[in-house]
Amino acid sequence: MSQPLRVGNASGFYGDRFSAVREMLEGGPLDVLTGDYLAELTMLILGRGKMKDPDAGYAATFLRQMEESLGLAAERGTTIVANAGGLNPRGLAARLRELAARLGVDVRIAHVEGDDLLPRAEELGLADARRGRPLTANAYLGAWGIAECLRAGADVVVTGRVTDASLVVGPAAAHFGWARDDWDALAGATVAGHVLECGAQATGGNYAFFQEIYNVKAPGFPIAEIHPDGSSVITKHDGTGGAVTVETVTAQLLYEIGAPAYAGPDVTTRFDTIVPAQDGPDRVRISGVRGLPPPPTTKVCLNHLGGHRNEMTFVLTGLDIEAKAELVKAQLEAAFTKGRPSRVEWTLIGAPGPDPATQGEATALLRCAVLDPDPEKVGRAFSGAVVELALAGYPGFTMTSPPGKGGPYGVYTPAYVPNEAVEHVAVTHEGERIAIAAAPHVRDLEAPAEAPPAGGVPPGAAVRAPLGRVAGARSGDKGGDANIGVWARTDAQWRWLEPFLTTERLRELLPETREHTVRRHVLPNLRAVNFVVEGLLQEGVSASTRFDQRSWIGLVAQAGIAAFVEWS
Repeated sequence: MSQPLRVGNASGFYGDRFSAVREMLEGGPLDVLTGDYLAELTMLILGRGKMKDPDAGYAATFLRQMEESLGLAAERGTTIVANAGGLNPRGLAARLRELAARLGVDVRIAHVEGDDLLPRAEELGLADARRGRPLTANAYLGAWGIAECLRAGADVVVTGRVTDASLVVGPAAAHFGWARDDWDALAGATVAGHVLECGAQATGGNYAFFQEIYNVKAPGFPIAEIHPDGSSVITKHDGTGGAVTVETVTAQLLYEIGAPAYAGPDVTTRFDTIVPAQDGPDRVRISGVRGLPPPPTTKVCLNHLGGHRNEMTFVLTGLDIEAKAELVKAQLEAAFTKGRPSRVEWTLIGAPGPDPATQGEATALLRCAVLDPDPEKVGRAFSGAVVELALAGYPGFTMTSPPGKGGPYGVYTPAYVPNEAVEHVAVTHEGERIAIAAAPHVRDLEAPAEAPPAGGVPPGAAVRAPLGRVAGARSGDKGGDANIGVWARTDAQWRWLEPFLTTERLRELLPETREHTVRRHVLPNLRAVNFVVEGLLQEGVSASTRFDQRSWIGLVAQAGIAAFVEWS
């Protein structure tokens, strides 16, 4: 049996632990080290940066990490694959070549391009009727451009917007010689890539039962040992913090997913076929994954400048918190003399404890977020009006920050174009341009069906307890939609959870979802139900006025929603 391909991850987002690249290279043998730097919000940030400097648009952090670790990677024989190119993969590749020459490191650097559809936005119908031409328009490319660069001998491959899992699928496909229609192998590697893409989330970060693996040492970053059939073992370097268990991996598998048929540009992966199993300490084997041809269209990430936003937070202390909050709202509404912003949203955070002994225990926060196309309405006109209430407002008036002018926000929307419309190109270290053909076989996605309970709730003694004491949860965002995946820890709990946690029950437990379309999907192999709540995050993370835009729904479910717990 051939040796597995050891693929590690050193970044789950732009701003992740800087030292992770060096830690992963020093921690043990790796064939490939990947880094995920992009998200919908990151593309917006890079787009705004590129408006100021056409030569920018890539993740500058990655370049600094390579200054520290490129020589070490070459010495260890570890290939680097990262999507840090953002909106300018060609520019990042050029900067890396300059860096390698300055450091005296002999490495072959390639890049992948073709995801940027902005120059063709009108041609492809990507302009928004209300907001006009997008600021960024990037197709989610697949793994084959990366694979071609590696087959040509690259030591470093940087890309723009590829699917997060492609950073793992591309090296695996090149290493094992997979064909474009090796659906099951590609699907298995996609699952491994999905586990790795968020870094330490797979090794105990953001984990519902964090106290079971809590330690001061930061969690190690994950590694996938990928086999020729696409199956894998998820692990981490010895001696690093955190843990790799079936549940930490399950939590990451539930992150940012929808229906069980997980569509990508190379393969549609059936998440309901995943079989995780403990394979020793800090080792989880993933097998059984099945794949189907990808859909005939490619997803595109569109970012538009939506307007301007600002926020101020009031500190409310002592008695009559609700009355103080109502007074602030009324006074500020009356102070909008230059026009009320188009969106004004209030959030009361926390409540004083009983018989508080300290000021902190007696305090709640009232947050006001405002959005409007006119920067003047949400700038100093807003924050200045807040400050002017200081000696004329409720007793104990204070704020958490000084007044500010706010800033612009973006709106994310997905779009879809025919696969053939995307000009996916691998640019080898020698400058050869290799066009990547669209998938040779495609298959339309079936409309996701609501998953009704398989049976009734089993009889048993009833105990009232927080749902988070029984089941774990992980949430994620896709534009304005949020998902919440809830998993049971034992078979007995699963027999109770699956019929208990219906869409109707979710609406009872999370009343804020009642105004939204909610879809329920069942993943029996993971003992999990996954809900997609459409529009909960409004127009995406940048535009959302939620206090915690990315993980609110999962955190609430984990933290203490009361439910009747019944199982035998």
